[in-house]
Amino acid sequence: MNAYRYRLSAGALLLAAAGLAGCNSTPIQANACIPPEGYQLDAALAQARNDLGAECSFRFDAYLQRLLEIAQEDPSPNNKEKFSQFLVWAQRQGLISRLQAQNLYNRYFNVKFVSLSGDYNNCDSSCRDPAGLMVQMEGELLDKELGLLKISRDQAGYQRADRLYQEVELVLEATCRACEGR
Repeated sequence: MNAYRYRLSAGALLLAAAGLAGCNSTPIQANACIPPEGYQLDAALAQARNDLGAECSFRFDAYLQRLLEIAQEDPSPNNKEKFSQFLVWAQRQGLISRLQAQNLYNRYFNVKFVSLSGDYNNCDSSCRDPAGLMVQMEGELLDKELGLLKISRDQAGYQRADRLYQEVELVLEATCRACEGR
């Protein structure tokens, strides 16, 4: 019976010691790497730079998406420049490559379609899967609606992107027919 009490007491002592050791360890932050909240773009960009520059670089995409959501609530023509500066900063920090920064900016804030970038040989690049290309461009046009229209209030820029999309749709079919005849 004494041996049983001793084992029980030793076990309780080990549990208590483990519990105390846990109290002395550094607590895990519950809100670590959580994208910014609120509706002020400047504050959200500052928090994103702070978090992503520290230990949250693996969450870059989530932070970018949240920044785009916040910017919709705070639309301004200045937002293009703010996102340009943020993407340049992210590239300099090594979070994304220069090409990724350019493509992200162009995808949301430029009339130029990233989906159309290729080796300038339409027969090989565009006509391999014209329907797939149009689906990619349609998705990108939605991103341009977000960036140009909803975030930056650039109605003229969005209309140019929409016209370009429609022109590509018309020209692509004729181009691919011509490619078949070569």
